[in-house]
Amino acid sequence: MVRRAAGRTRTDLVHDRLRSDILDGHLRPGQRLKFPDLCEQYDASVGVAREALARLAAQGLVRGQSRQGYQVAPLSQDDLSDLTSARVEVESLVLHRSVVEGDVEWEATAIGAHHVLERAHFTAPDDPRRVTDQWADAHAAFHNALLAGCTNRRLMQTAASLRAEAELYRRWSVSLGHEPDRDISAEHRGLLDAAVARDPDLAAERLRQHIAHTAQLLITCADEDATDLR
Repeated sequence: MVRRAAGRTRTDLVHDRLRSDILDGHLRPGQRLKFPDLCEQYDASVGVAREALARLAAQGLVRGQSRQGYQVAPLSQDDLSDLTSARVEVESLVLHRSVVEGDVEWEATAIGAHHVLERAHFTAPDDPRRVTDQWADAHAAFHNALLAGCTNRRLMQTAASLRAEAELYRRWSVSLGHEPDRDISAEHRGLLDAAVARDPDLAAERLRQHIAHTAQLLITCADEDATDLR
């Protein structure tokens, strides 16, 4: 019988631990994920581990290999370029629809998420090149809140999957604050202002620029980063 904790299945718990270990760097891009090791480390059966990995594969954080199991998704500039193009098209469409279709509750949630993001500590005192988990979580919550007004579930799922893949690049790349002339806070404020003003075209355009700018920074700074994107 699957064990549960606070209403969550064992698979949920193993998935969350694996995801955190990938994003926190305990499991490196390209690393093979062997079932015997995973079952021992995460106290899970092969079935639970397999289901958790399947979820992570759907999110783009791991990849299945023919007859070799799974590996943490490797990073490359070509993949990042393709991912960015897809995000620019899909997320801007979802935000456009979100601004048109979102209700007052959606608007309030987006404003609240932005308030939390504004007050999150951006970098850690002991490592100013890296964003904190607090900021990363608040950042993800804000972008998810902006998109949440869209009523098309398939578009929402696609956008969420693409954002999850992009998170691996953000966590393994130089701090987004490494570019001194960029004002990320102003970009987020601009996105919120356009959304609340119910200007879908402006909101979509600002999101396209925001995504493309971030991706270009990651590519430009790849040589400085320990991930050695190639």
